[in-house]
Amino acid sequence: MKKWITSIAAAVLCAALSACGSENGHREREENASDGAELTTLVYGSGDYTRINPAMDEHGEINILLFNGLTAHNGDNEVVPGLAESWEFDEASCTYTFHLTEGVKWHDGEDFTAEDVKFTIEAILDPENGSENAANYEDVEEIRVLDDHTILFRLAAPNVAFLDYMTMAVLPEHLLAGEDMQESDFFRHPVGTGPYQLERWDAGQAITLAANENYFRGRPQIDRILFKIVTDDNAKALQMRSGELDLALLTPRDARTFVDTAGYTCYDMQTSDYRGILFNFQNEYWIKNKDVIPAICCAIDRQSIVEAVLLGQGIPAYGPLQRNSYHNENVERYTYDPERARQILETAGCQMGSDGFYERDGEKIGFVISVAAGDQVRLDIAQAAAQQLREVGIDCSVEIPTQVDWSGQMAYLIGWGSPFDADDHTYKVFGTGKGANYSGYSNAQVDQYLLEARGSDDPEVRAEAYDRFQEALAEDPAFAFICYVDANYVADSSIEGICADTVMGHHGVGIFWNVTEWKIRRDS
Repeated sequence: MKKWITSIAAAVLCAALSACGSENGHREREENASDGAELTTLVYGSGDYTRINPAMDEHGEINILLFNGLTAHNGDNEVVPGLAESWEFDEASCTYTFHLTEGVKWHDGEDFTAEDVKFTIEAILDPENGSENAANYEDVEEIRVLDDHTILFRLAAPNVAFLDYMTMAVLPEHLLAGEDMQESDFFRHPVGTGPYQLERWDAGQAITLAANENYFRGRPQIDRILFKIVTDDNAKALQMRSGELDLALLTPRDARTFVDTAGYTCYDMQTSDYRGILFNFQNEYWIKNKDVIPAICCAIDRQSIVEAVLLGQGIPAYGPLQRNSYHNENVERYTYDPERARQILETAGCQMGSDGFYERDGEKIGFVISVAAGDQVRLDIAQAAAQQLREVGIDCSVEIPTQVDWSGQMAYLIGWGSPFDADDHTYKVFGTGKGANYSGYSNAQVDQYLLEARGSDDPEVRAEAYDRFQEALAEDPAFAFICYVDANYVADSSIEGICADTVMGHHGVGIFWNVTEWKIRRDS
C-alpha cells in the first residue's frame, strides 16, 4: 500500500462529523462495489476479547461498531441523538422521555423497540448480574414503555450525567431474555443495531465485522473491519511495519519510529486516560499502613516518567479530573520530594533498616504492584515508580500475574479516565461500594461531594462540589496518580476520515466514533 506521514495537533476538538468524513464517500463506495471492485477491509490491531458484553464491561473499542445507545457522542464529546431521535426532560418529576427512531432493525432482522431499552437498563441494575456500570443508573426509579418507540425514565434524584450514560449499548431482549448476563453464549455471537455486524470470530486470532447493509444511518463505506488479536505491544508495532495491520494504538516509543516514514499517518491524540497505583484497601497490609500512602505519592518523579516512558506524550497526574472542566488546580499535588517522603515515613514511626528499607513494628514497608500482561507502557511506568520508591526506602517490586486478583493483590497499575461528564469515572470509581471501585476505597466526604455534584445542573454548584471532592481525595488518596497517557495511533495513509482532534477515553477508546464516514482510498 502507498503510505505517507503527517503530524497531528491534538489540542483542538472536532467541530462536526462532516469535518472528519468524506462528503461523497458513500456514493463513491457504491459505485466501486457496483463495478465489481474488491471489497475494502481495514485490519485493526486489537487486544483480545473473551466476550463482547457492553452492559457488563467498559472500554471495548468494538462495542460502538456493533451496538448503539439511545444517545451518542460527537467529535466534541457532546451528547447527540443515537437510537433516540429526540427527548424531553421534565424537571418537576425528574423524568426523561425518549422518542426512538422508527424502522431500526437488529442484525438478525427483528425490530428494535423500547422494550429492548427497558430490558438492557434493568439487566444492568440487577445486582445479580454484577455490572460495573450499575452506579450510572442507580437513580432510576421507574422505566415505563409508552409504546414501541417511546420510553420514560423517572429518576429518584437528579443525575446530570444521565444523557451521557444513555450512550450505553442497547441489547436485544428477544435473544437475551432469561439468559445469564455474564455467561450467555450471546456475548460470543453478539447481535446489535450498529453499523457493523459479526461475520466471524476466530478465538484468540481475529474478529471479523461486515458492514450492516440496513444500518439506519446509512451503510458504512468500508466493507469489513477485522479486529486482529495482537496482545503484545511490541508485536503490534512489528505487524504495523510489515503491513499486516492498517491501524493500531502503539506505545509512544514504537509510534515514534513511524514518523517521517512514507505511507503512514501518525495521530498523537490527547486523552483523559490516567495511570496510577491503585492500593487494595481490602488487603490487610493497607489497613495497617494506609498512613504511608502520602509518602509513596511524594516519592514518585512523575515528570521523569512522562519523559522517559511516554517520551513526552502525556502530562504528570495528581487527580482524576485534570482534563475536565471541573479540574481543581489548587489541590495537593504531592510534588516529587524524596526528603518529604522520608519525613512522612519517620513521622509515622518507621525506621530505616539495615537493608536500606524502612520498617515499622518489625515489618518492612513495601508492596508489590501488579501489572496486566502485554501492556508495555504500564509495565515501564510501574517499574520506574518501583525504582523511585526503593530509592527512598520503600521496598517495592512489580509482578505480572496470569490473572488479576482484585481482592487479593496489594496494588495495581490502574488506568481510568473519561472525556465525558465529570461524574463518569469518579462516582463509580471512588464512591463507596460502587461497581468500578476495585480498591475497596471508602471516604464519607468523597461520597457526599460526588453525590452533590451528580445532583445539580448548576455549573457553580458542581464546581464547588468537585473542588471539595478533589481536595478530600488528595487528603486521603485512593491512588498514587502518576501520568496522563496520550494515544499514539498509527494508520495506513490510505484510510481517510479519522477525526484527529477528538479527545480519547480510557485505553485510547473512541477513535471509531465516526467510522461510518471512513473510507479506504484506492490508488489508481
